[in-house]
Amino acid sequence: MIDKEIEEAINRQINEEMYSSYLYLSMSAYFESLGLKGFANWMYVQYQEEKDHAMKFYRYLIERGGRVKLYAIKEPPHEWNSPLHAFEETLKHERHITKCINDLVDLVEKKKDRATFNLLQWYVDEQVEEEANDEEIIQKLKMIGDNPQGLLMLDRELAARTYTPLADEGE
Repeated sequence: MIDKEIEEAINRQINEEMYSSYLYLSMSAYFESLGLKGFANWMYVQYQEEKDHAMKFYRYLIERGGRVKLYAIKEPPHEWNSPLHAFEETLKHERHITKCINDLVDLVEKKKDRATFNLLQWYVDEQVEEEANDEEIIQKLKMIGDNPQGLLMLDRELAARTYTPLADEGE
């Protein structure tokens, strides 16, 4: 049976991950409204990945004998000033998620829950990748500036991203 404090923290993290998926779905719709289908695709893939992250926690909690509690998901923004602004907000959000994961790691270390610690190492690595991806796109957007041709080239590049479900998630 999982520790009750860890159970509650994982339930809060499920909510964070579901909000992340909701945020990226909203960003996908924003990019669709701008006619940037590649950016929309990139965010839609991000939406799917974040949903997988939530479900990985969901399944883990059940496997450990915990009780999943689903909380209300707050409404995400639906407008940004520019593609650059949207990705700057994405990076800010991913840094928040990194802090949440790190706080979880601190808790499970304190409680000496090695199984949950092992699970969280996957998320720690994932957050490094998430932040690096956002930073790379932000740098490209800054280089592009107001150049519409550059924006369209980046849109074409982002359109190539595909969704790969987590091997153990089956969704």
